[in-house]
Amino acid sequence: MKKPFLTVYGHITVDQIMSLRKFPGINETVDIVEKHTSLGGTGPNIALTAARLGVPTALCGFVGPDFPPRFMKQMLDSDIITNELLILDGQETSAAMVFNDADLRQKVVFYQGPQGFASELNIDLLDNAQQSEYVHFCTGDPLYYIRLINKMLDKQIAIDPSQETYRLWPRHLLKEALVGAKALFCNNYEAKVIEERLDLKSVLDLDLPLVVRTDGAEGSVAKIAGRPVRIPCVAARATVDATGCGDAYRAGFYAGLYHGHSMQESLIIASTVSSFVIEKVGALTNTPTWNQVMRRAKPYLEEL
Repeated sequence: MKKPFLTVYGHITVDQIMSLRKFPGINETVDIVEKHTSLGGTGPNIALTAARLGVPTALCGFVGPDFPPRFMKQMLDSDIITNELLILDGQETSAAMVFNDADLRQKVVFYQGPQGFASELNIDLLDNAQQSEYVHFCTGDPLYYIRLINKMLDKQIAIDPSQETYRLWPRHLLKEALVGAKALFCNNYEAKVIEERLDLKSVLDLDLPLVVRTDGAEGSVAKIAGRPVRIPCVAARATVDATGCGDAYRAGFYAGLYHGHSMQESLIIASTVSSFVIEKVGALTNTPTWNQVMRRAKPYLEEL
């Protein structure tokens, strides 16, 4: 089995993405204009995209026996390392229902599945991470992730709690996870929560080698080894569905590093990868090739 460059921990989810003309009010019914079922969750979104961009990637997590075989095949076809993707009897796979209105605003209803209580399973998935250059923790049980982080403090670990920042990561867990981290990823909404909980004026004030905050259409901002940098939003050909754009950004960043680019260049590559994903419905339906990414990123990289 090949050695991973990147190991990803996160929910492995069946996504149902639905487009509406407007969100319903209380006791109101609205029609679904378009419905799409796909493999999703932060784990596969990042891992599959990175693997398709040439990065040797392992995905670690838990699903139930109901996990669709076609989605497992999709991961295997993308050459993901799956020996630590465990099927647990008696469990149901994580599921998400994502609703987009006409302005691409989102509402999400989410079922955690076994990833949400992994600390109770007493199964530490560490083999791939201990071989990896980079380890990325996204959504899942904070207690489980902190336990794993404390067993591999020598690794390049990124913390990325994503939408679960709001409800699963109080001050003491954030502080404990960040002690073992080398990087933090968040969007501008999550950054405000982190700033409030950690008494920061800006999330960029965190004493980490890398902090990245994505700002939607305004691009992103990062602090790399103490130096702030602004990363432009790479233009997409169409704006259709924002689902998974942040995950694609993370995958693009690691692909840039794997292919020998600097951190700042890799963040521009990250923005480029997300510009493809927003062009179609679903987080994994419009993953670009590495050559496509580099062609689109070229004018932005030349401006550095």
